[in-house]
Amino acid sequence: MKLQKATRCALFAILELASGQDRQLSANEIAEKYGISTNHLAKVLRSLGRVGLVEAVRGAGGGYRFSGNRRRTTLLDIIQLFETIDPIRHGEREDGDDTAEGKGLCQVLMEIEDTARATFASITLDTMIKLVEKHR
Repeated sequence: MKLQKATRCALFAILELASGQDRQLSANEIAEKYGISTNHLAKVLRSLGRVGLVEAVRGAGGGYRFSGNRRRTTLLDIIQLFETIDPIRHGEREDGDDTAEGKGLCQVLMEIEDTARATFASITLDTMIKLVEKHR
């Protein structure tokens, strides 16, 4: 499964900010670490701010800090802000979907999407941060 660029930026930023208590970083610091555009990351951070997951700190030494609950916020919570995991259910139709083969394929794809959704919903930021620490 491939996530969109904005989704990956959001996950990187959230994990970076949530990994330390009251950790405050600039968009530039985060962008440099992950090799992403500061402008693109700033847009993503604004979206995260609108839903209360990060807050901007103005002034000298300003930046962003995590303001959510890392034990309750899941990967799905963040992913859903930037993309959908279940396009088949939203009425998107492909050529051949009305055939028996197409219906069978749609069923398999929906099961995969359900599994992905359940997996993303079961992994909190706290769990993900612990997983990241194992890889350090």
